[in-house]
Amino acid sequence: MKFKVVEKFTSINGEGPLAGQLVVFIRFAGCNLNCSYCDTKWANKDNVCYDFMTSNDIYKYIKSTEIRNVTLTGGEPLLQEGIIELLELLSKDRSLHVEIETNGSIPLNEFGHIENPPSFTMDYKLPCSNMEDKMDLNNFHGLSPRDTVKFVCGTMEDVQKSKLIIDTYELSDKTNVYISPVFGQIDLEKIVGFMVYNKMNGINLQIQLHKIIWDQNKRGV
Repeated sequence: MKFKVVEKFTSINGEGPLAGQLVVFIRFAGCNLNCSYCDTKWANKDNVCYDFMTSNDIYKYIKSTEIRNVTLTGGEPLLQEGIIELLELLSKDRSLHVEIETNGSIPLNEFGHIENPPSFTMDYKLPCSNMEDKMDLNNFHGLSPRDTVKFVCGTMEDVQKSKLIIDTYELSDKTNVYISPVFGQIDLEKIVGFMVYNKMNGINLQIQLHKIIWDQNKRGV
């Protein structure tokens, strides 16, 4: 099986429970959504340049970096035909911590049989994304403490909706939950004020580190 890889690089993780730690990124081509704030639209174009890489090619590259954290991202990595083959190969190496960034529209239950499964960082697309109707709500029932739900908020209405979803599915009791502001688009103080007012214990506000360290449009970071 060969996969369409548009980028592979080492950097720090800019988001989530491992923010600030070194990570190997493998970015795949293509996505089934078109979010208003997407910062990797270039990777989703039909004519994007990519390299065909086998599971073994990807694994060898990862090992060559000597970095243990691995993030599979996109686009939408779970759209890659045969992705389970890659996940099963990576799962055999227990020195690796494998994370998949997924957009919330792809059912996750088919990946539960993997013996050493990856952690999923799953988005819930809020109203500002224009993609909320594409969300697979059944995914909320299969999340574990190793997984993460990320709410990308562009407006305070998004923040309010994120609280409704968190409360409805009791997400803070079963997994990691992050509110991630669209960079430069929303007042961070207002988000903190909302969290304080609503006693949102166990919920994390995250700022995208890579957009603070480097230019927000820079690739390969």
